[in-house]
Amino acid sequence: MLPYRPLLPPSPAVALSAAMPFPKSMGVLRHAVRLQLRFKHTARSVVFSDYGPPKDVLRVIKNEVADPQESQVLLKLVAAPINPADINQVEGVYPSKPQFTKELGTIDPYAVGGNEGLFEVVQVGPDQETFKVGDWVLPASASFGTWTTYKLSDPKNLIRIGTPNGLDAVAAATVAVNPSTAYRMLSDFAALEPGDWFIQNGGNSGVGRQAIQLGRLWGYKSISVVRDRRDIDSLKQELLDLGADQVVTEEQIADKSIRHIIKDWTHGQDIKLALNCVGGRSAANIARQLGHSGQLVTYGGMSKQPVSLPTSLYIFKNIASRGFWMTHWTKEHAEPRKRMILDLLDMYRQNELKLTGIKTHAVKSDAEEKDFLEGFLKALGEPGKQVLLVDR
Repeated sequence: MLPYRPLLPPSPAVALSAAMPFPKSMGVLRHAVRLQLRFKHTARSVVFSDYGPPKDVLRVIKNEVADPQESQVLLKLVAAPINPADINQVEGVYPSKPQFTKELGTIDPYAVGGNEGLFEVVQVGPDQETFKVGDWVLPASASFGTWTTYKLSDPKNLIRIGTPNGLDAVAAATVAVNPSTAYRMLSDFAALEPGDWFIQNGGNSGVGRQAIQLGRLWGYKSISVVRDRRDIDSLKQELLDLGADQVVTEEQIADKSIRHIIKDWTHGQDIKLALNCVGGRSAANIARQLGHSGQLVTYGGMSKQPVSLPTSLYIFKNIASRGFWMTHWTKEHAEPRKRMILDLLDMYRQNELKLTGIKTHAVKSDAEEKDFLEGFLKALGEPGKQVLLVDR
């Protein structure tokens, strides 16, 4: 972790008020007061100027945020997830790159980390008529820079949720990645109907857990594959309680005899869809369970092994192997994405979807930079999906 040192000079308002002699006219005094009032929100932002390991390149800086002008809105962070994609972006190995700018008042260009987050509107510009103080909002696109406690935004860059109405903050903050990815893959690649089967590896991942629940809600039956572990029976029961129909280990799915067992489970019905976030042998093993013209959809590669399938699956089963990247889909489907997110949030409100496998960490928006960074890096170093909750 880099040693803490201040990166910013005093804000323009502070610098002016400190350096300016006693005003010779009330006009100058009024100008100074107006300038000070424009910079009354001090944000803590987790930033980086170079790519590299997060613990080496991330810093927290204080930056002044002005009042919203015209139709702008001022946002305060409610909750910010830390996703693998966020870490990859800091490392410089993610296809979607952030913008490095001097907008925070720094000498060198910096990027604010974070793609996913929930904000509350705390002030609106004089021309704003749609967004209200107290509204919850989400970023409308990736690379929003969510790891900051205050942020000015144009309304076109936001999805308005409105008042929470019983909605859980963590559910809202995390809806744009894992639930949305599961939603799209179950909807877009195979013409699934109630009673149809799909299979997935990474069944206990964030996306896997959401796919299980959405499948149950929509009447689909699922087989989830997980890695073996000491508490495998407990994990299997947890996924079954979420709505999985069958849960097997990687060792079990690799055994040729599993095909007969699966045939009994499905009563001979073809499996139409396979969701792959692992790659390597695991991807091939779930692809082998597909029926004729089945679809293998890859959305991750946790094993870092390529997806390599037997030629016979293409020739004799006519399977298709596709990829899915939520970020790319979002760029081309702004309105469908908004409808999907609002649909998912309604499912959370109705307790049809549950949050599992997420750990939260409380942080204060007025914490010193060093303390804020230490709390952030602690969350960053823990396994699974982490969410920062601000002032809650």
